[in-house]
Amino acid sequence: MDMTLPNLSEAQFDLPTGDKLAPPVRFDHPPRILLLYGSLRERSFSRFLTEEAARILAHMGAEVRIFDPHGLPVTDSEAATHPKVAELRALSLWSEGQVWCSPERHGAITSVMKNQIDWIPLEVGATRPTQGRTLAVMQVSGGSQSFNTVNTLRLLGRWMRMVTIPNQSSVPKAYEQFDEAGRMKPSPYYDRVVDVMEELFKFTLLVRERSDYLVDRYSERRDAAQRQA
Repeated sequence: MDMTLPNLSEAQFDLPTGDKLAPPVRFDHPPRILLLYGSLRERSFSRFLTEEAARILAHMGAEVRIFDPHGLPVTDSEAATHPKVAELRALSLWSEGQVWCSPERHGAITSVMKNQIDWIPLEVGATRPTQGRTLAVMQVSGGSQSFNTVNTLRLLGRWMRMVTIPNQSSVPKAYEQFDEAGRMKPSPYYDRVVDVMEELFKFTLLVRERSDYLVDRYSERRDAAQRQA
């Protein structure tokens, strides 16, 4: 077998090593986690689950922010300078990890959830609001357990170039899992949420100081070199 690589540009090729994965700096601030939920209902189970996740993350020492989707315009119906759009994009830039939680509606995520994700661009100039950030996905449903929504959120997270953690949470019959105050009842589903947040916290600590190197791509380096030439 011919092992030559005539189409490879050696100048832009990088050989990954353990030394290159060593963090160039050490962050001394807590992990910064942005949480998004996908329902505008007053009694929103996706919001309740998101708030429970935020409490767990805060207990671990993370700095958490929950974005309220009320008042966020439909994608592209307003300028990006709209206050709610600017708030969402600023929070995404601030974050080092994110949690996306949506109800399942018609076998997929809700329009409220998709609208938030659609407002976060892949890039703004040289800045990428999601690339290299960690992501945990969760869903609630009114019927039996399903994974349609978390699977869709994983697809979107990959498209947004995020590091989506292996674990996930799917809460069926959500109306049975929360009390009148909106607090999640003890159950294996609650334990899974703790598992997911614990994993997100760990992955964020691993990734956040190395994210620039982890998402640095040969194809993009080569394109940049060709433009300069």
